[in-house]
Amino acid sequence: MESRAFVAARKGNVSSKISKTRTGYGFFAKMIFASRWLQVPIYAGLTVVRAICAYKFLKSLKHLVMNLDVSDENAIMLAVLNLIDVVMIANLLTMVQIGGYESFVSRLRIDDHPDRPEWLSHVNAPVLKVRLSMSIIGIHPSICSKHLSIPPICRKSS
Repeated sequence: MESRAFVAARKGNVSSKISKTRTGYGFFAKMIFASRWLQVPIYAGLTVVRAICAYKFLKSLKHLVMNLDVSDENAIMLAVLNLIDVVMIANLLTMVQIGGYESFVSRLRIDDHPDRPEWLSHVNAPVLKVRLSMSIIGIHPSICSKHLSIPPICRKSS
């Protein structure tokens, strides 16, 4: 036998009296739902991190251009990899910030904006997770390659 409250809930006829009988459910549900706004300072902090990435990119680019004549081919390649890393990390931060805010905090309400990213129209938690994973997989080899330099004694002499 089903209880009257269960039957009413299944039919969509839940009265406020029945829903209030669950001790503290309404308070905890509202508290958990409202706690999503605690992520806003974190997403705002990612804006600062993206500014740091832009500064680091410009500083590395300036260093590459200023030392182009005295740098060997390996140093130039490592500098280019460094620039690509910074760009990919900034893209990852953008994806986390915009996609995470849109998925977990609130709608951005930018549907009519001409610069709205196309991928944002179908972003949700599983899609965001796959995109982030693919970005991390793309960033990881270039970071590892910078740390795996071959010692001079092991290089072929020409």
